[in-house]
Amino acid sequence: MAKPPEFYIQMKENHPELTGAYEALGKAAREAGPLDSQAQALVKLGLSIGAGMEGSTHSSVRKALAAGCSEEEIRHAVILSVTTLGFPSMMRGRAWVEDVLTGNDPEQKDG
Repeated sequence: MAKPPEFYIQMKENHPELTGAYEALGKAAREAGPLDSQAQALVKLGLSIGAGMEGSTHSSVRKALAAGCSEEEIRHAVILSVTTLGFPSMMRGRAWVEDVLTGNDPEQKDG
């Protein structure tokens, strides 16, 4: 899995109890139901795109890849958003997904 963005690492160093609680909440949510890690990753990707959160979308793509999702599956998840979010929002999400899939992920660039 890709290294977390530097600003997250700094937050974890400066506020270990807060980030620990956040990570524990995420673990509990993942374990609360029957979805496998790939399905969870694609759901989180869809939520990130729907909420219009660029950094979260980048992170969700990295996590989807780490969970074993193919680039084709990730791109399909984006396309599915068109009827719910509309074409412009889908295209915005697509651009964020492509940032990661094409190696232009700003959170993974060396400073």
